[in-house]
Amino acid sequence: MAKKKGGSPGSTAEVCYRLAQPEADALGLKLWDVRFVKEGSTWYLRIFIDREDARVSIEDCVAMSRRMDKVLDEADPINHSYCLEVSSPGVERKLTRPEHFEKYMGRPVMARLHRPVDGIREVQGTLAGFDQNAITIKTDDGASRMFAKKELSSVRLAEDWDDFEYGGETENE
Repeated sequence: MAKKKGGSPGSTAEVCYRLAQPEADALGLKLWDVRFVKEGSTWYLRIFIDREDARVSIEDCVAMSRRMDKVLDEADPINHSYCLEVSSPGVERKLTRPEHFEKYMGRPVMARLHRPVDGIREVQGTLAGFDQNAITIKTDDGASRMFAKKELSSVRLAEDWDDFEYGGETENE
């Protein structure tokens, strides 16, 4: 487990989230999420940033990456090599925190289950409810289905690309 200097222990991602929050705030960004994952033999510290007022630009990612390089070098929360990546969470962003579910209540989502339930592994519909233990999805047939969070491998926004807005205009215009 990583331990922030002078702080309490926590997972590496949690420690890095706490380190990244003031840096994102200073840049006028929203910190969406921080993930520390191993892919093959390489560890990745992924920091996802967002903006309320505009789209995340490459300049935003570069600025956050530069600030985090300094902060991570000073705090040294990871005791082995890793790659730092800073990016937008994307249009079909993964919902992981309570504030994500709150923000996107009533929006289309795609939930993927660890194991099939009633022969179904993916459920698409509208996010109709959530709490710390479960989410509720209203499906196209009008049924409401509740899933324990421990049953879910991921929940993402399910954007309709036909109505996707780009630069203030929809793709259909």
